[in-house]
Amino acid sequence: MFNFSFDKRVIYVILAIMVIMSIASMSQNYIFSLLLTLPGVIIAITFHEFAHAFAAYKLGDDTARMQGRLNLNPLSHLDPIGFVLLIFAHVGWGKPVQINPRNFNRKISMSAGEAIVSVAGPAMNFILAIVFTVIYFLIIKFAPTFILTQIGYIVILMIQSTIIVNVGLGVFNLIPLPPLDGSKIFRNFMSYNVKAWLDKYERVFYIVFLILWITGLAGTIISPIIELIANGLINLIGMLFGVV
Repeated sequence: MFNFSFDKRVIYVILAIMVIMSIASMSQNYIFSLLLTLPGVIIAITFHEFAHAFAAYKLGDDTARMQGRLNLNPLSHLDPIGFVLLIFAHVGWGKPVQINPRNFNRKISMSAGEAIVSVAGPAMNFILAIVFTVIYFLIIKFAPTFILTQIGYIVILMIQSTIIVNVGLGVFNLIPLPPLDGSKIFRNFMSYNVKAWLDKYERVFYIVFLILWITGLAGTIISPIIELIANGLINLIGMLFGVV
């Protein structure tokens, strides 16, 4: 996803504040919603980080494989802080996948390789959103009575949550602001001078990111996009199934 080189003490403070605020306002409905979100969060982060590792490996870099990241074991990819924040604050991250661009094959530039590895994570989230939307309509079309059961109702809610989480994680990481994946993707299209300027003020961009995140501006900006994509996906696949 992305690599937080910013002072982790700042993250710990933010985490503590957000968790305390969330716990203080918890209701039974909130706890139920939280439990429904957990599977989607685990799936989204695990596949996102695996996609980064897999893309790097296919490009010739086996750093992630040597570190045990080329698998779908959630324990290999979940970052405790990012996981908790994604649940409580709806903005989080997984354990960063380390790569060495110098190991990439010479068919592409190191910059292009980094962009491909970076886009692999969000792309995987969008693919998962599509897959779970298809599963959602398969159940509705071919097992309508299952939805009427208590288990079926819970399964449908989990699937809906998984769709939203994956779309949200994909959109969030495409923001072209360090340290998100989007910044590494767009770096491939920038001139050397622009890249040097971004590297010089990278710490400033971290602070800008944290401000947007803490104030909720990041969520305000991307929420309409997430809703638009999720609703568009559901409507499109629903029409294909003849349900919507």
